[in-house]
Amino acid sequence: MLVETFGNDGLIFLVAFLLLSGIVAAKFSSRLGLPALVLFIAVGMAVGSDGLGIIYFDDVELAQFIGILALIIILFEGGLQTKWSTVRSVAIPSISLATAGVLFTAIITGSAVYLILDVTWLEALLFGAIVGSTDAAAVFATLKERNIKAKMGATLEAESGTNDPMAVFLTVMFIELIISDESNLWMLIPSFFWQMGIGLVLGLAIGKLAYKAINKINLESSGLYPILAVSFAFVTYSTASFIDASGFLAVYVAALVIGNSELTYRHSIFQFNEGIAWTAQIMMFIILGLLAFPEQVFQLSNIFAGILISLVLIFVARPIAVFLSTIKMKYTLKERLFISWAGLRGAVPIVLATFPIVAGIDGADQFFNIIFFVVLTSALVQGSTISNVAKHLGLMGPAKDTPHHSIELISIAKANAEVVQFQTNRDNAIVGKRLHEIDFPTKSSIAAIVRGDELVTPYGDTEIKAGDFLYILVSKKYHTQLMKVLNNKNKQAK
Repeated sequence: MLVETFGNDGLIFLVAFLLLSGIVAAKFSSRLGLPALVLFIAVGMAVGSDGLGIIYFDDVELAQFIGILALIIILFEGGLQTKWSTVRSVAIPSISLATAGVLFTAIITGSAVYLILDVTWLEALLFGAIVGSTDAAAVFATLKERNIKAKMGATLEAESGTNDPMAVFLTVMFIELIISDESNLWMLIPSFFWQMGIGLVLGLAIGKLAYKAINKINLESSGLYPILAVSFAFVTYSTASFIDASGFLAVYVAALVIGNSELTYRHSIFQFNEGIAWTAQIMMFIILGLLAFPEQVFQLSNIFAGILISLVLIFVARPIAVFLSTIKMKYTLKERLFISWAGLRGAVPIVLATFPIVAGIDGADQFFNIIFFVVLTSALVQGSTISNVAKHLGLMGPAKDTPHHSIELISIAKANAEVVQFQTNRDNAIVGKRLHEIDFPTKSSIAAIVRGDELVTPYGDTEIKAGDFLYILVSKKYHTQLMKVLNNKNKQAK
């Protein structure tokens, strides 16, 4: 339909325009104090039929498909960037928040919806299920550049990466109970444990297969390795979906395994996936913005209902769910309050809101419009104040030190070697030593040292300092031995 309207050349220009608009929105989002997703949605609504009228888009099924594809990419990138050493300490509370927390949120929010809207109990609980989970795209993007303490960031990212299965299960379950007289709650519950269990196992298995394949296969071009990695994300999701397991959970777990393994062309893979995740996020939120018609979303009745439901969700349902889900867990009152406030809603609720429309449930359009408003409210109110809330509660961490430099080999197939990037810290045994004093393995050599914004030429007398980024050329055969030397701790740290 779009090709018929704009022609091939016009459509290409339109895609370029939307991407550029999204990039400009991302650039100015931090200056405006707004999450980027709000501006992406605004771009979509602006060029839609109720805005400038450039694009008329009402294909719910296509929007759902694009949303799922984008979420796969975003979850995969988020899992790659997540350190298992940090997540491991918060695994139990994150899983509790991702399961019991979503259920509590859905029940409490659904109860409010039943009182606010003229709907049945099942329809109200369906609404609660749709907005019950936090959103990986919103959480990853919001926390990425903010200096939140590692424990808080890990808890929120792990929760948002693993709570989609519960939200999807509850949404599908309530849709089936509404449209089918033969559906039985007790028959549907075992499918949840199947989805979670098999999704977890499949993610672990494909993740291990993926990083072994990436490390062992010799490709002629270094640019193929990032494509190979993201291909495994789609393989993981589709394989899980074929056997009725949770594709989203499987993708996140597989990415965790891959990202925490010793990986060939690690920097290229991470950089590529970060770029494609931004692209997916921009296009997904713009498409969802196109799908929403401002004239309908911002009707007074929808605004009134949306504000009431948002208040319940933000100030009642989410806090109660967090406190109940983390009982007897090692979180302070301030940490629980922050987790409650940082439960952002985003693309997942909007994508899930298309499910009742596709299923043909009466009143689904109204649900979509109100849910859209709730997501905007969450992003505007919570997303724009996360840093201030964290600062007020004393939960800000150290400034993030992200390298803006890289060294890559052109073809690993010909060299059978790689450049390892490693950042030192005060606990590393090599800190304070000169290069000639360090027992580096055979066939390894320091290619460069980056200290702050300065490039340090490595000599035998060059002293390693905490915070240095080391770029080491090493034969793949000696990679493991090199990592043992680099990760060795000094006696005080032990």
